[in-house]
Amino acid sequence: MGRKWNNIKMKKAATDKLRSQSYTKILREILMAVKNAGHAEVESNFALKIALIKAREFNVPKDNVDKAIKKGLGQDGAIIEEINYEAYGNDGVALFIETATDNPTRTVANIRSYLNKYGGSLGTSGCLQFVFERKASFTIKEAGLNKMSTDDLMMELIDYNIDDVESEDGFVTVQGPVESYGEIYKKLEELKIKVEDSGLERLPLNTKEITKESYLKLQKLIDVLESDDDVQKVHHNLEWNEAFAE
Repeated sequence: MGRKWNNIKMKKAATDKLRSQSYTKILREILMAVKNAGHAEVESNFALKIALIKAREFNVPKDNVDKAIKKGLGQDGAIIEEINYEAYGNDGVALFIETATDNPTRTVANIRSYLNKYGGSLGTSGCLQFVFERKASFTIKEAGLNKMSTDDLMMELIDYNIDDVESEDGFVTVQGPVESYGEIYKKLEELKIKVEDSGLERLPLNTKEITKESYLKLQKLIDVLESDDDVQKVHHNLEWNEAFAE
């Protein structure tokens, strides 16, 4: 199994869990998409487009969405910062934690407490620079390819320097250069292919195998980190193990 697929089953489980959680993360995703782009024009702000699709799927009230967009445009004086934390879980598994917060002191205190409880520790800034690489990532249901094969899709996207198109467990992933994110998304739209999820992912260059005891403990740490409202994403280099997950 390629490293691109290391997190696919974890991500599917996380999606199910998200449906029972607060939609705070989605609203902050909308806010940061607007803030980073400097505008709320959906057609040219693909990160905002994806966030709005998620908001509709999770029935986030329109008033809340509008407030998040205004915050992103700086219209209400709110200050939300994107801060990344690099850490290690038990057995040296790398954790890259992306946050969006209005209170960095609270956020780092919470992250430290989670790491301490489950045997992890914060690292220094830059300590994981050679562990992950950043890629534009798109997840598509195989049924949404409109009878197109993965080879056909690869040929359609060949001009955008994509790395590969892979299929597993009913899903297809496409990964390519960060700078091609918007172009790839637009091309998929032209092909009438529905994107289930997309974003800028940090993919591990190598994955790490650990014991079952450590695996289950680390999964609890990842779960509690992802449950924090300030944490947007947790990237890791843990090797997926079907036997441990059962």
